[in-house]
Amino acid sequence: MIEDDMKITESEWEVMRVVWAKEHVTSKEIIEVLQQKKAWKPATTKTFISRLVKKQILNTEKIGNKYLYSTDVNEADFIKSMLNELFANVCNRKKGEMIAYLLNQMMLSFDDIENLETILKNKRNGAVEQVPCNCIPGQCHCQITN
Repeated sequence: MIEDDMKITESEWEVMRVVWAKEHVTSKEIIEVLQQKKAWKPATTKTFISRLVKKQILNTEKIGNKYLYSTDVNEADFIKSMLNELFANVCNRKKGEMIAYLLNQMMLSFDDIENLETILKNKRNGAVEQVPCNCIPGQCHCQITN
């Protein structure tokens, strides 16, 4: 699970994607990349950088009169943690439906599809007739009786 101080906003995600892509980057470089996508003023981008430093997601290293930003937070691990947190808050019986929805929304390569087919084939071996609900009564529709 992601700790509360590790949660980031949509705008902070934009900054982190640049840091993850470049590994060590100045605020000027972050601003230049994000200006291609966002109409942010440089001060706005620097505010998001400062927030990420305060949350201890970004590291700073002073080199001359510039700061170099990097992170110890692994992008794939961070994303997986966020997904795990999201799925932990959903009824077990709805998770398959959510995954199907996501698959329908995404563009996938042939390799992606082949990988997913392999995963699903392996999951079939441990599949159950009905996934047990993990909610307490009143949290979902599974346990409501008519």
